Amino acid sequence: MDLIAVALIAAAVWAALVVRETIMLLAAPGRKVESSGDSLAEGLGNAGDAASGVPLIGGVLKKPLQAAAEAGSGFADAGVSLQETVSQVADVITTALIVIPVFVVLLLWLPPRLLWMRRSSTLRRLAEAPGGADLLALRALTGPPGALATLPVPPGGWADAWRQGDEQAITDLSTIALEHIGLRP
Repeated sequence: MDLIAVALIAAAVWAALVVRETIMLLAAPGRKVESSGDSLAEGLGNAGDAASGVPLIGGVLKKPLQAAAEAGSGFADAGVSLQETVSQVADVITTALIVIPVFVVLLLWLPPRLLWMRRSSTLRRLAEAPGGADLLALRALTGPPGALATLPVPPGGWADAWRQGDEQAITDLSTIALEHIGLRP
């Protein structure tokens, strides 16, 4: 059960990262717009600088070219903004795709696991206490009968062997009680 929980969490993280990479592909147009806007702004800025050297009308030519260069910078800023938005969306979706499945797995796995740990700790302490093997044997006698079917029945039956203090029967029964919850004797 523990390995299944770990595998499900690992699968959720892997799937979330794959989805993130796919979403980040949407940022490619933003990078192109940014690059094109920067190139446009640089080219128009250079043209404005060159136009300013034209006698008499250089100043007049430079103003519209500088304004167009600023518009190109606006395109570049829009490309950056698109990339940031895509990145933020990818981060939120990735976080949700990791947190929600991990929460569900932990919600379904953790309570039974903690309960098992508590029970196994109690039974382990009981097994180590004086007379604990007798109590575990009694637990096996009153538990599911299918577990007793795997062992050869002592003469007089399991209950009689337990009442008479048969050490082998008590050991076998306490082993069954421990194995029933997943512990080794």
